[in-house]
Amino acid sequence: MSESRRKFIKKTLALTAGFSALACGLLTPKAVSAAWSKAHFAETSLKKTLQLIYGDNKITTSKKISIRIPRIAEDGAVVPFTVQSSLEDVENIRIFVAKNPVPLVASVTLMPKAEAYFSARLKMAETSDVIAIVKAGDRYFQTRKKVKVTLGGCGG
Repeated sequence: MSESRRKFIKKTLALTAGFSALACGLLTPKAVSAAWSKAHFAETSLKKTLQLIYGDNKITTSKKISIRIPRIAEDGAVVPFTVQSSLEDVENIRIFVAKNPVPLVASVTLMPKAEAYFSARLKMAETSDVIAIVKAGDRYFQTRKKVKVTLGGCGG
């Protein structure tokens, strides 16, 4: 009887120590940890951000990428969007808002064989193009949609 109680206490202490280490950030899964690039998310122009991220790589317009986003956003603080692609071997999806102070809104790296689908909400400072750039293999593809941001839903 006491042997099973000892095992129970040991397991409880081990689990408590493990969860404490996880909660304190001592144990972090590397696959889940996001790599953060301050330079990519800096206040600058769209042109400078694209040059920083893609350099001289050619970005081709593709009909195999779709952005579902309202044409008119009544509240620029919360604009829902979905990006989906039927391109093969999609590695990364980045979302840009051309006239935002920080043009890069989101960057998602996908696992191999994952469905190229991403949905979230973004913030828009003013009426602007929303651009999705997808890296598939060693090539880059884009699509864009213009979204009109109204002031308080009054068409401003």
